[in-house]
Amino acid sequence: MLISAAVCPHPPILVPALAAGAAPELDGLRAACDEAVGRLGARDADALIVVGGAAETRAYGAGAYATLRPYGLDWTSPVDLADGYGGEALPLSLTIGYWLLERHGFAADARYQSVASDADPDACLRLGAELAGSAARVALLVMGDGSACRTEKAPGYLDTRAQGYDEGVARALGKADATALAALDPGVSAELQAAGRAAWQVLAGAAMAMDAEGAPPATAATAAALLADEAPYGVGYFVASWSMEGLRTS
Repeated sequence: MLISAAVCPHPPILVPALAAGAAPELDGLRAACDEAVGRLGARDADALIVVGGAAETRAYGAGAYATLRPYGLDWTSPVDLADGYGGEALPLSLTIGYWLLERHGFAADARYQSVASDADPDACLRLGAELAGSAARVALLVMGDGSACRTEKAPGYLDTRAQGYDEGVARALGKADATALAALDPGVSAELQAAGRAAWQVLAGAAMAMDAEGAPPATAATAAALLADEAPYGVGYFVASWSMEGLRTS
């Protein structure tokens, strides 16, 4: 059963050593991510799972490692090659998730799960339900960026739909509105280059899932907060915290 979730973006420049002179521009966003991760209550969870978009949907084993070398920073997490696992790099979304958890001492305790960026909503919802049902108390760190079309200098150039799309996502994250996240259109999301759509819908599936005892799905979170809503480079970055403790419909 899902007990808590943190939602964070995954731009490489969130890492100060990689951002260099631009690092202060993201100080507030970085602090919000740290707050969201701190609110996860990872020590109280039976399973801490990082979810992020990638080329394919899969779980990563003990030999997986986080690395920022492809982005110009010589940083790689320790690699556990025990039990016959070969080392393989986590995708960017999960690498930044690892980096955030490492700041709090939880990176090695987490499981890492990617979801295909083009996965259809039903598949995302099913994956979320599976993750929520994988342990009695599940905490999710969900990595995803918003639209990349907020300004003319954005990676996807300016699209007038981007502002409204991101406002809807921010509203849903701030209210723990799983239904609204589940309804995000994958086609529009792709056109706006919203890298977080699939991961957010995994979160929606986890929040809407029935628990092991057959209790009805949560209708909202006991506590939900939108901690950041920014677009410093024309890309929407959101940080949110959800706590599902004690909220089941009767």
